[in-house]
Amino acid sequence: MPTTLAKENPVTAAYVSGYLEKLSALLKSLDPKEVEAVGKLLHQARDEGRQVFVLGNGGSAALASHVAVDLGKGCSRGREKRFKVLSLTDNTPWMTALSNDISYDDVFAEQLANYARKGDVLLAISGSGNSKNVLKALELANRMGLETVGISGFKGGKLKPMVKHHVQVSSEHMGLIEDAQLIVCHILVYGFMDVEGCG
Repeated sequence: MPTTLAKENPVTAAYVSGYLEKLSALLKSLDPKEVEAVGKLLHQARDEGRQVFVLGNGGSAALASHVAVDLGKGCSRGREKRFKVLSLTDNTPWMTALSNDISYDDVFAEQLANYARKGDVLLAISGSGNSKNVLKALELANRMGLETVGISGFKGGKLKPMVKHHVQVSSEHMGLIEDAQLIVCHILVYGFMDVEGCG
């Protein structure tokens, strides 16, 4: 059945206010200690020269790319120690080859198998926490001895118990989840940029 279109502009001031109120409440529900723990892990990884991998699907894939840019440029430029960071969402030919020849479930795990070493960090971003390709990458990362981090919405999904560090975004609204995930990631990177004066 076709979707009924609104006769009037659906993006009213009242809708905007309501959305912002929900976002504000969601942000207040975040646990600062969870975010701090991830920041500490990133700090250690940078100082010890360990690789950081970031991944996700859809909007989370875009955020993975964004995080890699911020860590690789904003948190590294002009610094003696720089982040070694790679987004596993950015090599489109490799991802399509893996999808076509093996399975879309393997697009991250297969890349990780080429690069990862024990002690590296994998940051998995997922709205649902149930994306098969994200979970498969986490399974491999755990077997290889990586430090695993997840940022997921809803109740955390299958991802939550698989990671060593988790930031819970407790919402069932994907837009609000993705908004909060972006803010969590900006807190992480701007902690380095604001405090250390890089960027």
